Amino acid sequence: MIKKIEHIGIAVKDIKAANELYSKLLGINPYKSEEVASEMVTTSFFKTGDSKVELLEAKSADSAISKFIEKRGEGLHHIAFEVEDIVAEMANLKKSGFTLLSDSPKRGADNKLICFVHPKSANGVLVELCQEIK
Repeated sequence: MIKKIEHIGIAVKDIKAANELYSKLLGINPYKSEEVASEMVTTSFFKTGDSKVELLEAKSADSAISKFIEKRGEGLHHIAFEVEDIVAEMANLKKSGFTLLSDSPKRGADNKLICFVHPKSANGVLVELCQEIK
């Protein structure tokens, strides 16, 4: 079951410049930055109320973020929902006809297990499922 919107992912070309811009916009600094080798990105997180904004900068021309920016430019990349049990939620979504981009969850940023739902099965929106690693 989906608990809440966990974060909104925004693809950026220059994370340092984007950090400055979002710090001014939100009136806060990022609370965390990290590299996610499996996704070939550097991320920064801003906490706003109960939700977060994640900035994503490609570390490789082969990364999904690099390809996204090349095709669509900087901007909204995905919406992430927090789930209690990611494996069960993946099974439910598959059974309901959604296409997942992986068969099992993988480690993502901010101490999460993650899985993505293909945009073609979600009205053109890339959806991420997130479960806190305990």
